[in-house]
Formats: sequence, C-alpha cells, structure tokens
Amino acid sequence: GEISREIEQEAFKKDYIESIGIGAADQTIENKTQRMATSRNAAIVMAQYEMLSMIKGLKLEGGITVEKAMETDSVIATKIDAEIKGAEIVKTEWTNDDGCVVTLRLPKKRLKAMGLKLID
Repeated sequence: GEISREIEQEAFKKDYIESIGIGAADQTIENKTQRMATSRNAAIVMAQYEMLSMIKGLKLEGGITVEKAMETDSVIATKIDAEIKGAEIVKTEWTNDDGCVVTLRLPKKRLKAMGLKLID
C-alpha cells in the first residue's frame, strides 16, 4: 500500500497554485469506507496546510509577503482561509492500504480578486 517514491510537483503555475496532501488510514478501523474517508479528510487538511504555507510566502507589491499582510489585516487572513477551504480538489488517489493523496488547485485570480497585488 505504498505511494510512489517520487511525486513531481510544480506548485506555482502560471494561473494557479497547486498543493498535494497525503493522509494515512487508521488501520484499526474495520470498515474500508471509513478508512478511505478518514484518510481523504486527512489528505485534504494536509494539502490546505501546504497551500497556506505557499501563499504566505508570495510577494506583494511594496516588497512584503502575504504572511506580513495577514499579520496586520485580519480581513485578509479570513479571506485567504476561506479561499483555501474552497480550493478545487482536482485529483484523489488511494493507496492499497487505504491511504490517500489529494491534489488541490487555487486559481491566482481568486487571490487577486481579494485585492492582493501579487508580483508574478
């Protein structure tokens, strides 16, 4: 039940940001559907966390990062959190042991629509 030893990931593409999350299944759960559901949920949370980390590192006009903007503006922080939670799940894969790999995608235009002036 192993995933591939190599995952190719290009996180920042021209029009969107993409992240991958890996979730493990609790092998003590007897029901296969429950194992698959819990590993998928864990993978989604991990992918959201990875996406947030990437977004925080983006540079804005004026030379600051998104992370600094979030520290000084709680509205931006709330909007980014909502955008990440609304990111599109573009791929879900399960391993033989019911673990899960999820790929999330967030269009950059959604960040720009919030008023963030990203430096491309």
